Amino acid sequence: MRIVFMGTPEFSVTVLKNLADAGHEIVAVYSQPPRKSGRGLKLRISPVHACANERGFPVYCPINFRDMTDVDAFESHQADVAVVVAYGLILPQTLLEMPRFGCLNIHASLLPRWRGAAPIHRAIMSGDTETGVCILQMDSGLDTGAVRLQRVLKIGSTETTLQLHNRLAPLGAQAVLDVLADLDEYPPIGQPSAGMSYAEKIDKSEARINWTRSAMDIDRQIRALSPFPGAWCMLQGERVKILASELAVGEGMPGTILDSNLRISCGRGAVKVLRLQLAGKKPQDAEAFVRSFGVLGRLD
Repeated sequence: MRIVFMGTPEFSVTVLKNLADAGHEIVAVYSQPPRKSGRGLKLRISPVHACANERGFPVYCPINFRDMTDVDAFESHQADVAVVVAYGLILPQTLLEMPRFGCLNIHASLLPRWRGAAPIHRAIMSGDTETGVCILQMDSGLDTGAVRLQRVLKIGSTETTLQLHNRLAPLGAQAVLDVLADLDEYPPIGQPSAGMSYAEKIDKSEARINWTRSAMDIDRQIRALSPFPGAWCMLQGERVKILASELAVGEGMPGTILDSNLRISCGRGAVKVLRLQLAGKKPQDAEAFVRSFGVLGRLD
């Protein structure tokens, strides 16, 4: 098929590669415009943009589709279908209708649960035991389209957002390939009205750990925010990110380091820190951290 691919972050790259490797013709790639980032505030292209450059696909980075020049360019591709994966713009109805078979979206949740920007983070933070991917026939709403295919995945008890992301990406890539191979076999079915929830974008204000909360809540927070933005706390005046954890047995004043295994007491129960990162340092596992810094009292 002639495919317009629309995506921005690393999650989308696996899908783009799989579509191309399966023999589909990628006639255009759309991604968010380059953004300033890093200490030097240099303009950086998105992971999808970089992949498209490597593969020699033409790249378009419209700010929005209010300019008719961008709309006409999209129509000129004469695509059979557009595949949209974490692109970052809501497409107007006129664009959704331009490809011969419309626009398909890969969404990393079991809709209607976790519509919106951060479904992987929110699933872990809320203690969900399973998630998955849905292939949507897009409409003008936010993740409201009819579902053509759903694939389910169990969430591991110590799994981080990065680990779950890395399992969901190939699952979504294969799912959309299956749908494209036989659209008639996967007709669009409307989402149920019950069970809808919205996965709001992660705000940095959610990242600081409050050790008076329960160990279960803190463990979910740590895993959901790993690796970015990273749940954090203060250790003897230094900021430290906690990147991996598991539930543990123990009690004491909240934030107290109980032993050399980095068990930390919480408002109820304890968590064992598995991986952490001091500001300006590389991430390290708990054992290496203790060897370098010892056991240091309390976390704030």
